Amino acid sequence: MNDVLPLRLAGVIRESVVDGPGYRLVVFVQGCPHRCEGCHNPETHDFQGGYDSDTGRILDAVRANPLLRGVTLSGGEPFCQAAALAHLARQVHAIGLDVMCYTGYTFEQLTADAQQHPDWIELLLETDILVDGPFLLSEKSLSLRFRGSKNQRVIDPRRSLAEHRLVEISFS
Repeated sequence: MNDVLPLRLAGVIRESVVDGPGYRLVVFVQGCPHRCEGCHNPETHDFQGGYDSDTGRILDAVRANPLLRGVTLSGGEPFCQAAALAHLARQVHAIGLDVMCYTGYTFEQLTADAQQHPDWIELLLETDILVDGPFLLSEKSLSLRFRGSKNQRVIDPRRSLAEHRLVEISFS
């Protein structure tokens, strides 16, 4: 596999404390099929928007900041670029950081479509914390940690896959 894979991005935040635990570099991918009403990042919906980048540039930015705890994959919809993001996540893990991923799909949708999208399982296996489900404006809550609406769950995807049951994570 190549060391660098292409990505279509909406942007990168080099330090964030609101997109997961600890200091995080946040990758906002471009393109989203969900188009949730009230979306926090509606400019990421258009698959033709954003700009071209690659996993090497992101990894260079990660390595440049010794304060980071991890990388958060957001969007847009990360699972629309799952192969490249799984590749990036493996490299992030190799330098000792964790990976958090937001998706508008549910965990059940991602695993049910695994035959058609093996890269989805690959990304799930490289994700330490998954926030799943579409943003629902009717369930919006500002009191939720690292989530926008009450229907979204915080999941340990690797453990969920290994144990064949949904394993949720609680942030205290």
